[in-house]
Amino acid sequence: MNIETLALGPVQANCYIVTDEKTNETAVIDCGEYTKELADRLEGKNLKYIMLTHGHYDHIFGVYDLKEAYPEAQIVIHKEEAYKLLDELPSFGHEMMPGMQKYVPADITVEDGDKIQLGEIEFNVLHTPGHSKGSVCYFAEDERTIFTGDTLFCLTVGRMDFFDGSEDEMLESITRLYNMPGDYEIYPGHNRATTMEYEKRRNRYMRRFK
Repeated sequence: MNIETLALGPVQANCYIVTDEKTNETAVIDCGEYTKELADRLEGKNLKYIMLTHGHYDHIFGVYDLKEAYPEAQIVIHKEEAYKLLDELPSFGHEMMPGMQKYVPADITVEDGDKIQLGEIEFNVLHTPGHSKGSVCYFAEDERTIFTGDTLFCLTVGRMDFFDGSEDEMLESITRLYNMPGDYEIYPGHNRATTMEYEKRRNRYMRRFK
């Protein structure tokens, strides 16, 4: 698995380019903006999926243009977040850049426990509400890698004060992440990468489980 990271969009959210090196199949995870740099990095790759951890504007504003450039790529999002791709109010696009969101429907809606095959990489969908109702993490067990969106960050968690956020649900989601066996490389929606073992020791939301 090859992972490239770009900070894109109005608040520089992390966008990940994940490629199965054996087959060249590629997924973009969260796309806050479609830029020339992203286009250049995708050149020669077989983009199969546009995988979204949730439907907030800073993670989806580039999805329409990316889909236009790669019409065969399938947009993947949790079933409870899909409507945000078609409405700037719940995506919060109207607050930061009103009228700028380009609407595009999901191709695949997922639920907890679903699997996404990218070449020889198998991603599992982990439903982790709290930041938003349909937030998910995508984890590849064999690769010991997890993309946590705005659920889990280095030393903290995502905001829970949005209309469909919930502190109780976030704590349940963090409990699920804490109970995952073994260590994982964590690629969050903002700021730097970290590891599950580090977060279990240092993140105050996880330390409570000790």
